[in-house]
Amino acid sequence: MTQGNVSVDLVMDFVCPWCWVGLRQWQTALEKRPKVGVETLIRPYQLDSTVPVEGVDYQSFMQAKFSGDGAERWQNMRDYLEELAPKAGITFRFDEIKIRPNTLRAHRLMRWAGGQGLSFEAAEALFKAYFDELRDIGDVETLAQLGESIGMDGMVVRDLLATNSDEGAVIEEEFFYRRLGVQGVPAYIFNGQFALSGAESPDVLVQAIDRAAKMPVLAEDE
Repeated sequence: MTQGNVSVDLVMDFVCPWCWVGLRQWQTALEKRPKVGVETLIRPYQLDSTVPVEGVDYQSFMQAKFSGDGAERWQNMRDYLEELAPKAGITFRFDEIKIRPNTLRAHRLMRWAGGQGLSFEAAEALFKAYFDELRDIGDVETLAQLGESIGMDGMVVRDLLATNSDEGAVIEEEFFYRRLGVQGVPAYIFNGQFALSGAESPDVLVQAIDRAAKMPVLAEDE
């Protein structure tokens, strides 16, 4: 066992506005604990894996998802997010989004970026592309360009996305977290021992980091 190290699985989807807020809140929390060794692993979760690979019309999708009484709930949520966004330094352009993509390809890009130490850069690029730049993050060329923008090899990304070689691994990873009980995102799992769900404030996340730092971290063979 080692003492004082913190490992956090940050489970999210890139079409979830709360996840972008949650990512920014998490980064602020990390800045408040610079002396704590925290490893952040961004994990996949598809809010709707039934969306076709080419995506669907965003406005129609959201109207169907939040029909009837849900329309008012979605409007209230949007209003709150748009009020919160400037404080987090982000921009949501909900009325202008055209495509609601399938996010499996985006999660695959995230997986490769993480292997190159570019997790935060990739997550930020994906969220900004979707919510602010109004780009289709299910599109191969868009994802290759985003990869290039953070220092990845765009040609390699294009070649990898032309196959489905690691789709099964990404899907299995997602279902691992579903089996753990993750039902909504963002979710933060600390040292594999306790979790927080939702875009918590930086202060709440700092408290969780402090709690996790006092816990022994089990070695992989224990």
